[in-house]
Amino acid sequence: MPLFTEQAFSWRDLRVHPSFAPPLPRLTPEFVPPEDGIERYEVVIVGAGPAGLMLHLLLARYGLSEKSVLCIDSKPGTLKSGQADGIQPRTLEVLKTLGISDEIENEACQMWEFAFWNVSDDPVKLIERRSIVPEVIPPARFPYEATIHQGRVERIMETDLLRYSTRGVMRNTKLLSLWIDEHTDAEFPVIAVIEVNGVPRVIRTKHLVGADGAHSVVRKSVRLSLEGQSLDYIWGVVDLVVDTNFPDIRRRCAVHSSAGSAMVIPRERINTGEYITRIYVQVPGAVESGSAGTDADLKQEAKGKRSQVTLEGILKQVGDVFKPYYIRPKRDDAIDWWAAYQIGQRVCPEFIVKDSSGLGRVFLVGDACHTHSPKAGQGMNVSMMDSYNLAWKLAYHINGLTPSSSDKKSSDALLDTYHTERHANAQNLIDFDKKFSSSFSDKVGTTESKSGISHSDFVDLFSTGCGFTSGCGVEYVDNLAVDRPSIARSSPIVGDDYISGILRSGRRLLNIKLKRFADGWHRDIHDDLPSTGRFRLLSLLTNDLLDPNGVSATAVNNAATLVRQFPPSLIEQIIVYPRLPGEVTWENIPKCVKEQNEMTFYNGYELDDAYRIYGVDPARGAVVVVRPDGYVGTIGKLDDICSISAYLSRIMSLAQ
Repeated sequence: MPLFTEQAFSWRDLRVHPSFAPPLPRLTPEFVPPEDGIERYEVVIVGAGPAGLMLHLLLARYGLSEKSVLCIDSKPGTLKSGQADGIQPRTLEVLKTLGISDEIENEACQMWEFAFWNVSDDPVKLIERRSIVPEVIPPARFPYEATIHQGRVERIMETDLLRYSTRGVMRNTKLLSLWIDEHTDAEFPVIAVIEVNGVPRVIRTKHLVGADGAHSVVRKSVRLSLEGQSLDYIWGVVDLVVDTNFPDIRRRCAVHSSAGSAMVIPRERINTGEYITRIYVQVPGAVESGSAGTDADLKQEAKGKRSQVTLEGILKQVGDVFKPYYIRPKRDDAIDWWAAYQIGQRVCPEFIVKDSSGLGRVFLVGDACHTHSPKAGQGMNVSMMDSYNLAWKLAYHINGLTPSSSDKKSSDALLDTYHTERHANAQNLIDFDKKFSSSFSDKVGTTESKSGISHSDFVDLFSTGCGFTSGCGVEYVDNLAVDRPSIARSSPIVGDDYISGILRSGRRLLNIKLKRFADGWHRDIHDDLPSTGRFRLLSLLTNDLLDPNGVSATAVNNAATLVRQFPPSLIEQIIVYPRLPGEVTWENIPKCVKEQNEMTFYNGYELDDAYRIYGVDPARGAVVVVRPDGYVGTIGKLDDICSISAYLSRIMSLAQ
């Protein structure tokens, strides 16, 4: 007789999760490509850099199959050298919610401090360190900037993508042209001509996203251009293993000497056990004034200036800037990559191209719609955040989860918010980058400074801009998806130090530590905001929770009812309670908390003080809608479930 028996129940197959989360509910019919000889998709992504991979990965996680989504890239594989290398704190938070940040956290160089060097009054020293400030000033889950090669980040995302797509990225495939043709097939109006391993193919799609960089074929095909200015500063950049006696080589540094300007970016450890360093250095001899114009106007001029820059010239200038310290390649093969570039800030006037009904059909993300200098470490970060903003909105439209998406002939107001939010963010980036890169290229703190900027002014510029550059202070303007209380509907939030966590619609929800009631787990609230495409209803209850007729008891019951009005699993709840006059037990709080939110019911004061950080009065409470991208959509009084319902009803369809 056996010592134990085993019964095979059907749920046992679900113990090993095949994916990060269940797919989003779909109210539209499942996509089945017609068998008429025409290749069709719901989304085509052109470009598999960080922006394209982020979008593809998210859409796959949200449940769009490889029959629905095609991602193409002209390269045979991920990036091998050069380009971006910095991951900002907000981007790390997002990668954490995707469950793919561990390798970056472990492998990357963590930049915790920024050292500022300037001309010394001592003629022997030549340059000296004037100050050291934190690299990241706003509170963040990751209080550092991580530096790691862009290709490594791409490989991490692409590896994870293969959990959801057997095809992954279709490589060695380039876009030749595209146009919108509504007359032949109004449902799949975007026609793209692609070339796969030299063989042309014609495909049709409902939506196409251009993530194909600054020289975007997508952008040019829809007759858009990058508009802005290129400053007449030429910079060289080199990645190398250094031999140096410069004391701050493992800190991020801004160096201003009589010979010019430089920036040090410490990089990750490589297989030899050595560490890479990236050095940006201003190349002397640029002309005085800037020149404005479009891509075509500036391309030839910039190309001519850059062609005069050599590796030898870059290394010589590095040596001159850092005197009396020496800084040079450690050996003959110590240089990994180098390039020359002209500082410029340009942005596309439109991020969305619509059809005749006003529905977005072609979208631009990343460098395809904005370019800037690398000084503030924004390129890869802003590009991925473009896709992070677009992905859930596009998935909601395709799945019929927005009120207007059931009518194929009408526009979708939620999709339009992609341009509203990300174009404003790109313009803010351009404005900051102009100030920062111009100041960096100036002879800071010397009589030769064109702008008269002092050393302390330059440090202040970095410090005040850190909220933006870290990604932690990004704020979206009012729109359909960002609803701020009016005068008639006063806010339950006290305070205005939003960068430190005070709740505000349009800003990210700051991570805090909470203690889970069910098991005592000390948990980050961001771990209850995984990137699964769901909205979260965060209820910060009042100190009358133990009163069965109190505001809190009524609020949690109303919230449970509200959630059921929308498609199943689309809204998840998080409940936090303050200090109470008695002991909390499952028996003396509303039953729906135990039944529906057992594992998302938290003590809000024993670890971090959630109420103080978020600016919520424990006597009044608040209810917060957190969007799928971690940004606060709206905030209401705890008993004002009607305003919360109205906000959600504008964005998502009711349950069928």
